[in-house]
Parts: sequence; C-alpha cells; structure tokens
Amino acid sequence: MADTLYLVVPCYNEEQVLPETSKRLTQKLQTMIDSGTVHAQSRILLVNDGSRDRTWEMICELHAQNPLISGLKLSRNKGHQNALLAGLMTAMPLCDMAISLDADLQDDVDVIDGFVAEYYNGCDVVYGVRNKRDTDTVFKRTTAVGFYKFMKALGVDIVENHADYRLMSKRALQGLSEFTEVNLFLRGIVPLIGYKSAVVKYDRHERFAGESKYPLKKMLAFAFDGITSFSVKPIRIITTLGFVIFAISMLALVYALIVWLMGKTVAGWTTLVGSIWMIGGIQLLCLGVIGEYIGKIYGEVKRRPRYIIEDFLQ
Repeated sequence: MADTLYLVVPCYNEEQVLPETSKRLTQKLQTMIDSGTVHAQSRILLVNDGSRDRTWEMICELHAQNPLISGLKLSRNKGHQNALLAGLMTAMPLCDMAISLDADLQDDVDVIDGFVAEYYNGCDVVYGVRNKRDTDTVFKRTTAVGFYKFMKALGVDIVENHADYRLMSKRALQGLSEFTEVNLFLRGIVPLIGYKSAVVKYDRHERFAGESKYPLKKMLAFAFDGITSFSVKPIRIITTLGFVIFAISMLALVYALIVWLMGKTVAGWTTLVGSIWMIGGIQLLCLGVIGEYIGKIYGEVKRRPRYIIEDFLQ
C-alpha cells in the first residue's frame, strides 16, 4: 500500500505566487495519488509565517476549495527555518514522509517523483541538489559557493548546493524532533540525523512572482548563524590569532629594547599609530565574534518556544 506524503511549504507574504503554487502542487500530488505512488490522505501543508498580506486568507480559501490543501498559521513571524520546522513537526504524526520546498516555485516540482522513488528504495533523507547556479547573479553564486566551502573547512557536515528542498521519512522527522536548539540551521542539523540518504539533482527556476524574502542582509545573517551554530573554530582562530600577535609583540619589544640600548632610537609615529589601529580593529572583531557565541548561549538557555501555532486547518 502506498505511503502518505505531505508537502510542507513555508509562506511569508506570498499572495502573488500562492495561487500558481497551489495549482501546480495540487496537479503533481493528484497525479501521484491517481497513479498509486502515494496514499490518498497525502496533503499540501501551507505554513503561514506571520504574513502581513492576504496569505493566510488565501490559504483558508484554498483549504475550503481544495481537499488536498491544509493550512498552518503561526502566531507571529518566526523566520523561514522555524516555520519549516513547525510544518514538519505538525506533519510528522500524519504522514510517512514529508517534502519541504519553497513557495516561490524555484524548486522544480517535477523531481518530487524522484524523491519518492528514493524513499521507496529505502532512503530516509533525500536531498535536492542544484545542477547549476545559472539563475543566480555572479555575486550570489560566488558567495554561495564560498559559504559551502567555508562551512566544510570548519568541519560542518553540509550538502553542497542544497537548500531546504528535501524529503524526510517519519523516522528521520522523529530524529529531527530530538534536536531542541533554538538557533535553527536545518541544512546542518539534518545530516547529523544519519540514516540512509540520497541526492536528487534538479535545475532551479526563476522566482515565479513577487520578491525574494532573502535580501543580502538576511542572507549574511543566515550564513553567520549557520557558522556559529555548528563550529567553534572561529573561537579557536581568535585564540591562535592572540598567540600570534603576542609572539609578534614580544619580538617587537626585544627589537625596541636592543635599539634603545644601542642608542639608535628613531621616532616611529606611523608604525605606532598603524599598530594601534590594527590591534584595536582585531580586538573589536574578536569581541564581536565572541559576542555572537554568547548571544547564541543567551538564546538557548532561555528555552523560549521556537514557534506557537495559532490555527491548523486539517
């Protein structure tokens, strides 16, 4: 007998794209139900992440018109990762597998069949990996590639060119529920679950409508969250840098004493000022990095809820 599939779609101010998204996902899911690939109880779960437009009203309308569409409303905006987790945890007791994807139709819905095929082959996690980044700007492509390489250099187990387009079995979702950190970076957490996994390649499309919800500022914040949530190497780099600067300063002190004893002291205003500014800048940078980690600890120890569900249209 076919297993139940839930398509989990976080939505934030997606009124422009939601009609087309629901149409395409409904067509795909209905085709899979008719062919017997998935169970008739399979659903599309649209998660409203505190949208300020008519997104929730449209979800309610779609739910009333379409039996395949369910809706989940968070009490306020909690960010993409928390909204995605809320949808996955809500779907977990209702499904055998769940696929998370964005609402903007950049993720190719036609490869959903490939995800499910790998699931039936025994995989608990199936990652959607981009073939290429032709749709990205040069800046975004360069920074994205650099980010993945940097994360790997820090020892983080992350799938390159994979965002949040993935399938997870019920067993994998139960494993995910064991991770209770407040600072969520699902791309780094999911590989830690283990279990058998596979990769499905796809071509990412242009956004169907509306504007990206990840401008440069959010992208940089997301990247830094990922780095500080999964590696303490930046702290170790600061420690190493401290030792290096200390060693250089000792050598400089020895040199200064020798020059003074030889009576050849020369005024070095430029060097002095430059050194002060350089060391001051390094100190501020180091304090900033340490502060980020302290902020992470502050958020974790308070144990505030990652999301609060206001309404669920099942």
